Order: sequence, then C-alpha cells, then structure tokens
Amino acid sequence: MTVLIETERVGQHALLVLNRPEKLNALSYALIDALAAHLQACEADDTVRCVILTGKGRAFSAGADIAGFAPDIAASPERALREFLGRGQALTRQLENFPKPVIAAVNGLAFGGGCEIVEACSLALAADHATFAKPEIRLGFAPTFGGTQRLPRHVGRKRANAMILTGDAIDAATAEHIGLVNRVVPADGLLPACLALADRIAQHSAVAVTASLRAVTRGINVPIDEGLAIEAMQFRVAAASTGAREGTQAFLDRHRG
Repeated sequence: MTVLIETERVGQHALLVLNRPEKLNALSYALIDALAAHLQACEADDTVRCVILTGKGRAFSAGADIAGFAPDIAASPERALREFLGRGQALTRQLENFPKPVIAAVNGLAFGGGCEIVEACSLALAADHATFAKPEIRLGFAPTFGGTQRLPRHVGRKRANAMILTGDAIDAATAEHIGLVNRVVPADGLLPACLALADRIAQHSAVAVTASLRAVTRGINVPIDEGLAIEAMQFRVAAASTGAREGTQAFLDRHRG
C-alpha cells in the first residue's frame, strides 16, 4: 500500500512530503484526507515547532486529481460541493489557521490546488525552477480551494485576475516579486533553507509564535478596529506566559547599567 504522506522528524520540526510523484502529487481525496490527518497529529504534538510541506519528485502538486473529482461533478453540483470543494477548502483553512508555522517548500510546479496550498501556508520558499498557475478556468470553473479569495489578498486583484482568467503559469522569480512566496533559492538548497527558517522561528516562544499567527490570520480580513482587538486579545494570551516574562527580564538584564 502506498504511503501518501511521507513523514520525517528533523530536530524540532516535522517534514511532510506529498507522495504521488507518478501523478505529480495530484490531490486525490485520499491524499487530502491523509495530509489533514498528519497536520492534526502535528498540531497535537507539542514537541513539533514548525511543519515543512513539500512534494516528492518534480512537482509540489499539480492540483486536484481530475479523474477523482470528475464523477462528482458529473453526478450533481451538490455532490461536487460536498466531496470536492468542501474537502479542498477545509484543507486550506486548516493550513491557514494552523497554530504553528507551516512552510511550503515548493520544489517544482504548484498548479491549481497545489498553488492554493502555497497560498494557505504561513510562509513559502520556492526552488528557482518552480512554476505556479491557476489553470482551473480551462476546466470550466473558477479556483475552488480558496484561490479566488487568498490570491488577491497576496498579490493584488489585477495580478490575481491575470493568473485566474488566463490560466498562464508564472515562474519562481515572478512569484517572489508579487508576494506569492517569500524567497527563491537554488533547488538543492530548498529544504536546508526551509529548515534554517524554521530554526530561526523556533528560537522564539511557542506561545508568541502562535499568538502572532492568529493575530495576522484573523485580523487581515476585518476592519482595523476589530483587528486591533484581535491583536490585544493575542497579546493578553502571550503576556500571561512564562516566555513573555522571561523575555522581558532577559532584555532588561542585558541592558541594565
């Protein structure tokens, strides 16, 4: 039986690898469900500080598995909404709301649902040969795993419309320029760069990291006053932790006198 998600523990971090290389890591229902389950396990494991998500072979993910979801579209819109769109949106919401940083290591093409996974992750680094596209329009529908909502928030409405309405691919350098990924690195340095970033984050209080993620994710789509209230609530959580007390005391000790 094929293991759909390969896992590896690297220090304080969990590496999750989409493992359908013969299908360019297309997101079958089984693969989506397996990834969701592994993310849930990583969330419950307090020793995991960051999750790094990548693909096996030459693709990050080619997107949703067309052969898998086509029968649901043929059956009825209601079934397609429940089985296909609902499953994909639940996964990207899980990634977006994850309380620990999820770093996408984009090792190759990230099309359709694969691109939407990148959009939902906390951070993303891309190999210099990676490509990104929103080809759903060629199948007769709009992006379905949150791409019509997240991509404009990342790159702006007109840039998002250009990708969504044409289906054309962009290269890694363009993805970095428009803010879809944080940084482009040589392919052989992709995982080391992601692990180095994860190690930098793990130097800080886990409570503060989670509070920061929640403040940004929950605050970005609300009016500023509501966002400030969210920020204040997350500060209150962090301020009550030992990390905040130890961090402020360490700063005072370094600068005393």
